[in-house]
Order: sequence, then structure tokens, then C-alpha cells
Amino acid sequence: MERIIRTALELGFGYAPVALALFLSFRILDIADLATDGCFVLGAAISVRMAAAGNPLLGILLAVPSGMLVGAVSAELQTRLGIPSILAGIITNTALYSVNLMVMGWRSNVNLIKEDSVFTLFRKMIPGAWSDFLLLTVFPTVIALLLKWFMSTRLGLSIRATGDNPVMVRASSIDTSSMIRAGLLISSSMTALSGAVIGQYQKTVDINSGTGVVVIALACLIIGETVLGRKSMNKSIAGAVIGSVIYRFVYALVFYTQLVPVQCLKLLTSAVVAAAIAVPHLREERAAVSGTDAAEKEGEENA
Repeated sequence: MERIIRTALELGFGYAPVALALFLSFRILDIADLATDGCFVLGAAISVRMAAAGNPLLGILLAVPSGMLVGAVSAELQTRLGIPSILAGIITNTALYSVNLMVMGWRSNVNLIKEDSVFTLFRKMIPGAWSDFLLLTVFPTVIALLLKWFMSTRLGLSIRATGDNPVMVRASSIDTSSMIRAGLLISSSMTALSGAVIGQYQKTVDINSGTGVVVIALACLIIGETVLGRKSMNKSIAGAVIGSVIYRFVYALVFYTQLVPVQCLKLLTSAVVAAAIAVPHLREERAAVSGTDAAEKEGEENA
């Protein structure tokens, strides 16, 4: 049982940057970045290939500019070519399938069997069963703190304003296209970095390992918002990390107790995400209908 809990914690923190990336692109910029799945695999593929070549740390570092390149392509499709964000993400994600195969040497999966990863190197410095957990805890914590600091800078505030009211931002002589580019560059770099860490943690990467990552990250984001709320930037950022950990705990619980077939977990995740997004909209519609009915009733009474 201890191993299951430890693995859930490790995976929760390992995938947390994807939830943070989705928070930036989806919640702040109001952009559905469907290139997340392919970007995650790209980071993992570069990381594992570099680790197999004897450079695990370099593989982690190279994931950041590779993710930024993905974000740049997606942003250019939206801002310069006028392609809607959803279609831009689909186009980028489709292209990434071939790019990822190319990075993986035209193989569907790559494994690290005898080669070192950043985790095996860290275990040599700090041995113990919880060494991976310590490393994976530091990783999203630093990213969350950097994101918190960035969102309070002038550029970060401009990105937030772009997502809230782009018309007002343009009236203030701020280039909204540049803000979208900056936001997607940062979010995609976090996604690729998470893929790089998870790839070396699991010592393998598969061409389909990113399937459904965007939905899972959205579920983590919603869980975190349910637990901590969305009243402040600090709570939103912390909620993305906490939601990722809670999701992995639920995943581990389902796997351990077999309450739901593991094969159906993504179906359950999709249903939860759809319900969580739909409920606020249904509440607003219900409130609007109730308000209209109340106004009509008051009008009839006055007549």
C-alpha cells in the first residue's frame, strides 16, 4: 500500500506542470490548446532519447525550447493566419505525431533499460525509497513559484488582461497577439518539461503516451478549483498542483480496489470534466430563467 501511495504522489507532482500549463492557456488566455497531447510526448521523446545517449539532464533542459517551439507554431497559426485556437491545436497536434516519431527514430516506443536517468543519478546522491518523491516534489513547486511570480510582472498582468478583455487591452496599445504568443510559449514549455520528467521517471516513452493528457490535466485543474476555489491567483496555481495529486490518488484507488475497470477510467474522467464545465453554465441558465419568471410574475401582479 505504501508503494501505491508513493507512486500516486510521484505521478501527481510529475504531471502537475501540465495542469499549470492548462491553467495558463485555458483559464487565463481562454484558449483550448489541443496541442498538449503531442507536446507532452515531444518532451518525453527528446528526454528519453538524450538519456539513452548518456545525457539525461540535457534531455530535460532541451524539452523547454522544444515545447516553446510548439507553442510558437500554435500561436502563429492563431494570430498570423487567423485559424481558430481549437483548429490550430488540432493541426499542431497532428503534425507532432510525425515529428515525435522522427525524434524517436521512427519507432513507436523507446526504453531506458541500462542507461541512467536523472532519477537514478539522484538516488546515488540521496538513496532511499522516497528519493524520487523528493525530486518530483521540488520540480512542480519551483515551476508553481515561478509562475506565481511571473503572473505578477507587467508581462504577466498583460497576459491576464488579454484573456479577460482583449478589446480593452488593444485600446491600451498592447499587442494582444504578442501576449497570446508569450502565454502559449510558456504553457507549452511547461507541458514538454512535464513530459520530459515523466519519460525519464517511467524510463520509457510511447508515441501514444500523451493521448488524453489534456483531458486529464483539465480534470486536475477542475478538482483543484473545487478544493481551493478560484478567488485568487495563489489558490488557482496551488489548486492545479493539488488537483493533480488528488486525481492520481483517485486513479490509484480505482486501480487498487477495482471499483471501476481501469480501462474505463478515461471515460469516467471525461464525464467528470464535462459535468464540471457544464454545471456552472446550467446554473446561470437556471438563474436567468428564474429571474425572467420572477419579473413576469411581478409584472402580472402590478397589472
